[in-house]
Amino acid sequence: MNALRIDVVHPRDLGPRDLDQWNELRTATAAEANPFMAAEFTQAIGRVRPDTQVATVRRGAEAVGFFPYQRGRWGHGRAVGLGVSDCQGAVLRPDTDLDAMHLMRACSLHAWEFNHLESGQSLFLPYATGGFASPVIDLTDGFAAYESHLRAHSRGFLKAARAQERRMGRQLGPLRFVFDEDNPQALRALLDWKSAQYRRTGRRDPLAQPWINQLIDLLGATRSPSCSGTLSVLYAADRPVAAHFGLRSRTVFSCWFPSYDRAVAAFSPGRVLYLRMIEAAAAAGIRLFDFGRGDAAYKNSFKTGELLVHEGALRTTGPRAALHWMRHEPNRAAHRFVRDHPALRKAALRTVDSFGKLRERLMTDR
Repeated sequence: MNALRIDVVHPRDLGPRDLDQWNELRTATAAEANPFMAAEFTQAIGRVRPDTQVATVRRGAEAVGFFPYQRGRWGHGRAVGLGVSDCQGAVLRPDTDLDAMHLMRACSLHAWEFNHLESGQSLFLPYATGGFASPVIDLTDGFAAYESHLRAHSRGFLKAARAQERRMGRQLGPLRFVFDEDNPQALRALLDWKSAQYRRTGRRDPLAQPWINQLIDLLGATRSPSCSGTLSVLYAADRPVAAHFGLRSRTVFSCWFPSYDRAVAAFSPGRVLYLRMIEAAAAAGIRLFDFGRGDAAYKNSFKTGELLVHEGALRTTGPRAALHWMRHEPNRAAHRFVRDHPALRKAALRTVDSFGKLRERLMTDR
């Protein structure tokens, strides 16, 4: 059997055949092809982040794997799009006998950090330090079957959402929903709402970083069966009241940036938007609707099950790997300790919420 060869290139240097092989390999080896693992997502990251690289694993002339990553100082690497990517890892043929440390050396990495590693990534799972639930909806049997599930398991939630939908239509004007909208003004409104939400709740605003806004624009214009940016908008009397920007493949819809107009918060427009999105996704052939990692009451009400994603870091030996450990692990361990103790976690959330309210008040008083 031919030995494996690993070539490292920037995503822009991948040829059309490489990109096709990447997505074909992902489709053949994953139960559901998450769009964050598509070649197009890494290409878009590469256009806004010059530190993006891809290790192409070949056996002879055949590509048998692709490992996208971002390389920082001192050989400290991270999952491509870390901070905005909800599914991470390598795309590998199952019979590829690849050693993780050999891959690190080929990429000139001393560490590789991840926080949304999917469960099937056997090459990296031994280096995970924590696992987290990612709520999902199984739409294999269509929306009618899912709606029956909601009636059985979240009847009050569904009833309230439908009542709010009717009330919104009566009081704000006729409702209109567009699953895949091409409206720059609606996208701008969504991003403004989302930034305000981050600030209001005391959280870091990723949309304050220009490269993330550029990434959203690039993905919004991406139309591929493996990865397409999708803006969904709920209008009331032609006024956007809730919107969501996410990614989809043929069979997976990945939630990403949802928000709504706080002026109409009493109508729960986000809940109504999600119901419309789930119905439209099912009609479009989506089999898995992924809310992404994170605790939220609405996710628990909508979900039919959960996937598991992992965080951690693969490190080599030596001073640069040790430096990465010192910079990251104490902070990660502290976060993990708080998460694992409900009383501490509630106190931390209250503190963040109080800080957000104070900051909003100060900004309002300017």
